[in-house]
Order: sequence, then C-alpha cells, then structure tokens
Amino acid sequence: MTRTLFCAALLALFSTAAYAQLEPYTDYDISKELYSVTLVQVDPNMDDDYLEGLAQTWVASNRVAKELGQIKDFAIYRSQVPQSGHANLFLVVEFTDSSQLEPNKEQYDKFMQAWGEANRDKSREITADYPSMRKITGEYLLRRIDIK
Repeated sequence: MTRTLFCAALLALFSTAAYAQLEPYTDYDISKELYSVTLVQVDPNMDDDYLEGLAQTWVASNRVAKELGQIKDFAIYRSQVPQSGHANLFLVVEFTDSSQLEPNKEQYDKFMQAWGEANRDKSREITADYPSMRKITGEYLLRRIDIK
C-alpha cells in the first residue's frame, strides 16, 4: 500500500510539471520591441575615459538614429559592483520591431547624411582606443516577456 501511494505521488509530481507549461499569447505576451544588449567589461580605472568616448560615438550616433526614427531608444547601464562578473557596463538599444534591423539603403543614406563624414572619421579615431579600455563579453537580442 505504501509503495502504491509513493508511486502515485511520483506520477502526480511529474504530470503536474508537464501540465504546468505556459502557452504564448494565452499565459504570456511577447513584445514586438527588440532590445540589443551589449555586455562590456571596462578595465579598472578606465570607466570615465570609456564613457567619454561613448558620448562622442555610440551616444551621439544613437541620438541621430533616434531623431530619424531608426531606433526607439537607447541607454547605458553600469553595475554598482564593478567586479561583478563578466560585464560592468551594458549598452542597450531598443527597436520598435524587427523591421528596424533589416538592411535598408534609404535609411542608411539618411543616417550618413545626418551623421556626416566628419563624425564618421572622428568615431573611427576614437574607437581605435577602445580595445585598450574594455572587452565586449556578450551581445544579445532580446524580446520582453510579460506574464499575464
């Protein structure tokens, strides 16, 4: 009798796990928005130097892209625990949907006209020093999940 109860309890335990699977769009929604997240490990004592470069390159170019409607938003996040793992700085770009990631010559030309040759050349000069300040440890393309 005890053995039968034990087997029934095990069966109930495992069948509950299979039964509990969530269904997309019924139990949770998946965002149309996409988030590009780049994980960066900035070397000790290089935070401000790297942020200064980002202000003139990554931030400046994302401002142009946002003004043109090519991205929805962007942000930089820094860990409050600098030696917290494989990354201490996170660069995030939010896209309205996946269409903003597709190759598009017209959008590229608009961006380059707004960004300009001088900014392109200046960015190349500044980013040449980035490898001595940081290491990119990962890059992810994410969609938000909202559990209902």
